[in-house]
Amino acid sequence: QVPLVESGGGLVQAGGSLRLSCVASGRTFTTHTMGWFRQAPGKEREFVAAISWGYGRTYSADSVKGRFTISRDNAKNTLYLQMNSLKPEDTAVYYCAAERAPFGSGLGPTLDFGFWGQGAQVTVSS
Repeated sequence: QVPLVESGGGLVQAGGSLRLSCVASGRTFTTHTMGWFRQAPGKEREFVAAISWGYGRTYSADSVKGRFTISRDNAKNTLYLQMNSLKPEDTAVYYCAAERAPFGSGLGPTLDFGFWGQGAQVTVSS
């Protein structure tokens, strides 16, 4: 069973917006740092943003700062990625992930993200 399920992907014109959602399935991740990653065709997976389990601290890649916002609603066991001012280079499969261990104190791309979703395609046309 896939522990995380993404939704909200699709096709949008450059300059448009999309909101991705990620719902936990079969378990809760309210005490886990969570993040978003993306992988474009022919490229390695790259970190997009992360949010801590407590206090809502966030960390974003420079390429998306000021355009993308990560948030979470622990009551709904759901992670979000609001994407504004989308560019063609944002086209990728977007994955949500949760840190393997709960109550972590770190925040960023080097954490041990041990739980992953199946991915959601985001395509930005020029």
